[in-house]
Amino acid sequence: MSERIWRIGLTGGIGSGKSTVAGFLAKRGAFVIDADAISRQLTAPQGLAMPAIVTSFGPQMQAPDGSMDRQAMRTLVFQDPQAKQVLENIIHPLVSLTLDAQAQTAALQGHRVLVFDVPLLVESGARWRKQLDRVWVVDCDAQTQRHRVQLRSGLSPEDTDRIMAQQATRAQRLACADLVILNQHLSFDELDHLVGLAATDFGL
Repeated sequence: MSERIWRIGLTGGIGSGKSTVAGFLAKRGAFVIDADAISRQLTAPQGLAMPAIVTSFGPQMQAPDGSMDRQAMRTLVFQDPQAKQVLENIIHPLVSLTLDAQAQTAALQGHRVLVFDVPLLVESGARWRKQLDRVWVVDCDAQTQRHRVQLRSGLSPEDTDRIMAQQATRAQRLACADLVILNQHLSFDELDHLVGLAATDFGL
Protein backbone atom coordinates (compact mmCIF):
# COMPACT_ATOMS: atom_id res chain seq x y z
CA MET A 1 0.00 0.00 0.00
CA SER A 2 1.39 3.42 -0.94
CA GLU A 3 2.32 5.92 1.75
CA ARG A 4 -0.27 8.56 2.53
CA ILE A 5 0.06 11.98 0.91
CA TRP A 6 -0.75 14.86 3.28
CA ARG A 7 -2.25 18.05 1.84
CA ILE A 8 -1.75 21.05 4.11
CA GLY A 9 -3.28 24.45 3.38
CA LEU A 10 -1.15 27.33 4.63
CA THR A 11 -2.62 30.80 4.91
CA GLY A 12 -2.38 34.06 6.81
CA GLY A 13 -2.97 37.75 6.35
CA ILE A 14 -0.54 40.06 4.60
CA GLY A 15 2.60 40.47 6.71
CA SER A 16 1.86 37.45 8.90
CA GLY A 17 5.03 35.58 7.92
CA LYS A 18 3.27 32.89 5.92
CA SER A 19 5.96 32.78 3.23
CA THR A 20 8.65 32.39 5.89
CA VAL A 21 6.77 29.43 7.38
CA ALA A 22 6.43 27.93 3.90
CA GLY A 23 10.20 28.20 3.51
CA PHE A 24 10.80 26.42 6.81
CA LEU A 25 8.47 23.60 5.70
CA ALA A 26 10.24 23.31 2.36
CA LYS A 27 13.57 23.07 4.19
CA ARG A 28 12.17 20.05 6.03
CA GLY A 29 11.17 18.30 2.81
CA ALA A 30 7.62 19.47 2.14
CA PHE A 31 6.73 20.36 -1.45
CA VAL A 32 5.38 23.92 -1.38
CA ILE A 33 2.98 25.08 -4.07
CA ASP A 34 2.74 28.88 -4.00
CA ALA A 35 -0.52 30.29 -5.34
CA ASP A 36 0.84 33.86 -5.35
CA ALA A 37 3.89 32.84 -7.37
CA ILE A 38 1.65 31.08 -9.89
CA SER A 39 -0.55 34.19 -10.13
CA ARG A 40 2.52 36.33 -10.82
CA GLN A 41 3.64 33.94 -13.55
CA LEU A 42 0.21 34.12 -15.16
CA THR A 43 0.38 37.94 -15.29
CA ALA A 44 4.05 38.16 -16.32
CA PRO A 45 5.10 38.95 -19.92
CA GLN A 46 3.55 36.24 -22.13
CA GLY A 47 1.61 34.99 -19.10
CA LEU A 48 -1.45 32.88 -19.86
CA ALA A 49 -3.79 35.39 -18.21
CA MET A 50 -2.57 38.45 -20.10
CA PRO A 51 -4.72 38.15 -23.27
CA ALA A 52 -7.92 37.97 -21.21
CA ILE A 53 -6.78 40.82 -18.95
CA VAL A 54 -6.09 43.10 -21.92
CA THR A 55 -9.40 42.13 -23.53
CA SER A 56 -11.37 42.76 -20.32
CA PHE A 57 -9.61 45.87 -19.00
CA GLY A 58 -7.92 47.44 -22.01
CA PRO A 59 -4.28 47.94 -23.01
CA GLN A 60 -3.75 50.47 -20.22
CA MET A 61 -3.53 47.55 -17.79
CA GLN A 62 -0.51 46.16 -19.64
CA ALA A 63 2.93 47.49 -18.68
CA PRO A 64 5.52 48.23 -21.38
CA ASP A 65 7.20 44.85 -20.78
CA GLY A 66 3.94 43.00 -21.48
CA SER A 67 3.12 42.16 -17.88
CA MET A 68 0.07 43.33 -15.96
CA ASP A 69 0.47 46.84 -14.54
CA ARG A 70 0.07 45.86 -10.91
CA GLN A 71 -0.22 49.37 -9.50
CA ALA A 72 -2.89 50.36 -12.02
CA MET A 73 -4.83 47.14 -11.38
CA ARG A 74 -4.51 47.53 -7.60
CA THR A 75 -5.94 51.03 -7.84
CA LEU A 76 -8.82 49.86 -10.05
CA VAL A 77 -9.90 46.90 -7.91
CA PHE A 78 -9.78 49.01 -4.73
CA GLN A 79 -12.25 51.39 -6.37
CA ASP A 80 -14.41 48.90 -8.27
CA PRO A 81 -15.53 45.60 -6.69
CA GLN A 82 -16.87 44.43 -10.06
CA ALA A 83 -13.42 44.82 -11.61
CA LYS A 84 -12.00 42.72 -8.78
CA GLN A 85 -14.52 39.98 -9.58
CA VAL A 86 -13.67 40.06 -13.29
CA LEU A 87 -9.95 39.76 -12.52
CA GLU A 88 -10.54 36.86 -10.13
CA ASN A 89 -12.67 35.08 -12.72
CA ILE A 90 -9.71 35.25 -15.11
CA ILE A 91 -6.93 34.37 -12.65
CA HIS A 92 -8.43 31.83 -10.25
CA PRO A 93 -9.31 29.04 -12.72
CA LEU A 94 -5.82 29.23 -14.23
CA VAL A 95 -4.24 29.17 -10.77
CA SER A 96 -6.31 26.11 -9.84
CA LEU A 97 -5.25 24.24 -12.99
CA THR A 98 -1.59 24.99 -12.32
CA LEU A 99 -1.86 24.06 -8.65
CA ASP A 100 -3.42 20.71 -9.55
CA ALA A 101 -0.74 20.00 -12.15
CA GLN A 102 2.07 20.82 -9.71
CA ALA A 103 0.48 18.67 -7.00
CA GLN A 104 0.18 15.68 -9.33
CA THR A 105 3.79 16.06 -10.45
CA ALA A 106 5.01 16.33 -6.84
CA ALA A 107 3.11 13.18 -5.83
CA LEU A 108 4.55 11.26 -8.77
CA GLN A 109 8.02 12.38 -7.72
CA GLY A 110 7.46 10.83 -4.30
CA HIS A 111 6.65 13.85 -2.17
CA ARG A 112 4.34 12.89 0.69
CA VAL A 113 3.65 16.33 2.22
CA LEU A 114 2.20 18.95 -0.11
CA VAL A 115 1.84 22.47 1.27
CA PHE A 116 -0.56 24.76 -0.59
CA ASP A 117 0.50 28.33 0.20
CA VAL A 118 -2.77 30.18 -0.50
CA PRO A 119 -3.23 33.74 0.82
CA LEU A 120 -7.00 33.74 0.11
CA LEU A 121 -7.70 30.20 1.26
CA VAL A 122 -10.30 31.25 3.85
CA GLU A 123 -11.94 33.71 1.47
CA SER A 124 -12.50 30.95 -1.10
CA GLY A 125 -14.87 29.12 1.25
CA ALA A 126 -15.51 25.37 1.16
CA ARG A 127 -13.80 24.92 -2.22
CA TRP A 128 -10.38 24.66 -0.61
CA ARG A 129 -11.34 23.09 2.70
CA LYS A 130 -12.60 19.87 1.10
CA GLN A 131 -9.29 19.41 -0.76
CA LEU A 132 -7.10 19.60 2.35
CA ASP A 133 -6.25 17.42 5.32
CA ARG A 134 -5.22 20.34 7.52
CA VAL A 135 -5.38 24.12 7.46
CA TRP A 136 -2.52 25.99 9.10
CA VAL A 137 -2.94 29.69 9.85
CA VAL A 138 0.04 31.96 10.50
CA ASP A 139 -1.26 34.64 12.82
CA CYS A 140 -0.25 38.01 14.27
CA ASP A 141 -2.03 41.21 15.25
CA ALA A 142 -2.89 44.00 12.81
CA GLN A 143 -0.25 46.39 14.10
CA THR A 144 2.45 43.80 13.45
CA GLN A 145 1.08 43.21 9.95
CA ARG A 146 1.26 46.93 9.11
CA HIS A 147 4.80 47.24 10.46
CA ARG A 148 6.09 44.23 8.51
CA VAL A 149 4.44 45.28 5.25
CA GLN A 150 5.87 48.79 5.51
CA LEU A 151 9.38 47.41 6.12
CA ARG A 152 9.07 44.86 3.32
CA SER A 153 7.37 46.76 0.51
CA GLY A 154 7.11 50.38 1.57
CA LEU A 155 3.32 50.44 1.21
CA SER A 156 1.64 53.22 3.14
CA PRO A 157 -0.45 52.31 6.20
CA GLU A 158 -3.54 53.35 4.21
CA ASP A 159 -2.75 51.01 1.32
CA THR A 160 -1.96 48.21 3.77
CA ASP A 161 -5.25 48.75 5.56
CA ARG A 162 -7.13 48.59 2.24
CA ILE A 163 -5.48 45.27 1.42
CA MET A 164 -6.26 43.93 4.90
CA ALA A 165 -9.88 45.05 4.57
CA GLN A 166 -10.26 42.90 1.43
CA GLN A 167 -8.90 39.82 3.18
CA ALA A 168 -10.65 37.62 5.71
CA THR A 169 -10.64 38.97 9.24
CA ARG A 170 -8.27 37.57 11.81
CA ALA A 171 -11.22 35.92 13.56
CA GLN A 172 -12.40 34.28 10.32
CA ARG A 173 -8.96 32.81 9.66
CA LEU A 174 -8.60 31.52 13.20
CA ALA A 175 -12.04 29.90 13.00
CA CYS A 176 -10.89 27.84 9.99
CA ALA A 177 -7.58 26.74 11.49
CA ASP A 178 -6.63 23.22 12.48
CA LEU A 179 -3.33 24.67 13.69
CA VAL A 180 -2.37 28.25 14.52
CA ILE A 181 1.25 29.40 14.41
CA LEU A 182 1.39 32.65 16.39
CA ASN A 183 4.17 34.62 14.75
CA GLN A 184 4.32 37.51 17.17
CA HIS A 185 7.55 38.81 18.72
CA LEU A 186 9.45 35.73 17.51
CA SER A 187 12.93 35.48 16.06
CA PHE A 188 13.42 33.46 12.88
CA ASP A 189 14.95 30.66 14.94
CA GLU A 190 12.01 30.62 17.34
CA LEU A 191 9.53 30.54 14.46
CA ASP A 192 11.53 27.76 12.79
CA HIS A 193 11.39 25.77 16.02
CA LEU A 194 7.60 26.16 16.23
CA VAL A 195 7.22 25.00 12.63
CA GLY A 196 9.47 22.04 13.31
CA LEU A 197 7.33 20.92 16.24
CA ALA A 198 4.17 21.07 14.13
CA ALA A 199 5.80 19.36 11.16
CA THR A 200 6.75 16.23 13.10
CA ASP A 201 3.12 15.06 12.87
CA PHE A 202 3.65 14.63 9.13
CA GLY A 203 7.03 12.95 9.25
CA LEU A 204 9.02 16.09 8.40
